[in-house]
Amino acid sequence: MAFIPYQAEDQIPPGDRVTDRDNILRIHGIHSRVMKQHYNLYVELMHGPGPLSRIQREMIAVVVSTINGCHY
Repeated sequence: MAFIPYQAEDQIPPGDRVTDRDNILRIHGIHSRVMKQHYNLYVELMHGPGPLSRIQREMIAVVVSTINGCHY
């Protein structure tokens, strides 16, 4: 796995910060507008209206991460 340094919270413009402290999101702090967009996409996909329940969406995410060999 590649090493990508995290950006310090105080180096991210306040308007681009997100409330989630997940390390996957923090990687995007290097380009903070992308971090904000990634987080907004995640919130829409996982919490927005749709035919699948939140639990079903999380189960799909776990299976895909396992198939992809992600350890998080």
